[in-house]
Amino acid sequence: MPHDINEASVEKAYARWAPVYDLVFGKVFDAGRKASIAAAEKIGGRILDVGVGTGISLPDYRRDIRLVGVDYSAPMLKKAKERVVRLKLDNVEALAVMDAKFLGFPDAFFDAVVAQYVITAVPDPEATLDEFARVVKPGGEIIMVNHIGADRGSRKVFEQGFAPIARRLGWRPEFPWSRLANWASRHGGVRLVERMPMPPMGHFSLIRYTRLR
Repeated sequence: MPHDINEASVEKAYARWAPVYDLVFGKVFDAGRKASIAAAEKIGGRILDVGVGTGISLPDYRRDIRLVGVDYSAPMLKKAKERVVRLKLDNVEALAVMDAKFLGFPDAFFDAVVAQYVITAVPDPEATLDEFARVVKPGGEIIMVNHIGADRGSRKVFEQGFAPIARRLGWRPEFPWSRLANWASRHGGVRLVERMPMPPMGHFSLIRYTRLR
């Protein structure tokens, strides 16, 4: 797709967002963040939070959950590290600048992978999903919360028209469900266990895949 998201545009966009991200998106995305955390807590163990950003979600996890957070944006991650120190979040094992498409972890290392508002903001969603599936244990889950583009109607027209501006802000508003469905079918080692509409206005979804093997 012409003028699609790339690494440079993501890095630039989220460097701009870092100082104001919590203020702008804290309340708007709160329900989705908490729903994904609740799903991860049912699994427990060691959880990878991809796109951890400023670490706004980290204090909401139970303290018995072992957390590793990664993000492509160094300015965002600096905020996360400051939050961990300030709140004494000793269950956070590590925070690292990392490309979600090239996760520096062994196969089957995590009990769950959580990605909040991430998959529409990475340059290669399918390759990123492949990495999520690689690092999660069989029986573990990939837990996402994300905007899903409309299939039809006025919202679809708006999302397509807004797309060029949104890309400069670091995300794809017209991202269709079919990309996730097609990825899961091609991959063959995952199964969809939940797709639940989330606020605001049901335009977002909590999406859970389990790793089969």
